[in-house]
Amino acid sequence: MSSKNTTQVIIAGKIYTLSGYESEEYLQRVATYLNAKISELKNMDGYVRLSPDLRNILLNLNTADDYFKMKKKVEELERELSEKDKELYDFKHELITAQIKLENAEKEAQLLQEKNVQLQKENIQLDTRLKNQNKR
Repeated sequence: MSSKNTTQVIIAGKIYTLSGYESEEYLQRVATYLNAKISELKNMDGYVRLSPDLRNILLNLNTADDYFKMKKKVEELERELSEKDKELYDFKHELITAQIKLENAEKEAQLLQEKNVQLQKENIQLDTRLKNQNKR
């Protein structure tokens, strides 16, 4: 199991100590995300006039909104990936089927070629016999 990491981050101008099993870089990215959300909300009309509780709720709602949008996108991408995997499987199946048909056709062509050579030999033999009989 990885060790617990502790790092200091700045969120909304205040220093917080975060700890967790994720990397320090990850914890810093989380803080950066929150700072970007807070900055985004501060640019909204009337945000600064809201009570701290309402600002926190708005931040939480926006964060949850981002989460659900990303979750939906991940589900869509997973569905697309599953469809692509199925298409790939189908293509591989078609390729294998085509390869088997090609191998069978090549074997049949080889047999026909061998039969053709045999028939040509027989034809030459018959021609030779016929010529010999005509000479008599």
